[in-house]
Amino acid sequence: MATVKRFEDLQIWQEARILAKEVVHIVQTTGLKDNYKLKDQIVGSSGSIMDNIAEGFERNGNLEFRQFLSIAKASAGETRSQLYRVFDWGYIDERQLNTLIDKSEALSKQISGFIAYLNKSDLKGTKFQS
Repeated sequence: MATVKRFEDLQIWQEARILAKEVVHIVQTTGLKDNYKLKDQIVGSSGSIMDNIAEGFERNGNLEFRQFLSIAKASAGETRSQLYRVFDWGYIDERQLNTLIDKSEALSKQISGFIAYLNKSDLKGTKFQS
């Protein structure tokens, strides 16, 4: 794996950003914008995925990065659960639900794969380099 110098270059961060943008689009274009609690929850959890990837990366330590990736993965699960409520309450149709569920599940798998890679890696992060 090539050395990544910016979190913006991580594929998982890019995919998380796309998911967060799609969630915000739903909020802006449906009645979900008037359901303040659910809107705030799903915007927050979807944004938390990309934010935790970024924060963990910026910590410059393998152990901390893995911890934040785990939080990002949990936020993907939270977003997925909220998507079912968004569907159940009629804000999106089944096709939209399935597309977003597939994206969030794929992202969770990518995050898990990256955690597994870091678990096996000898990389410790820039703060451990002499």
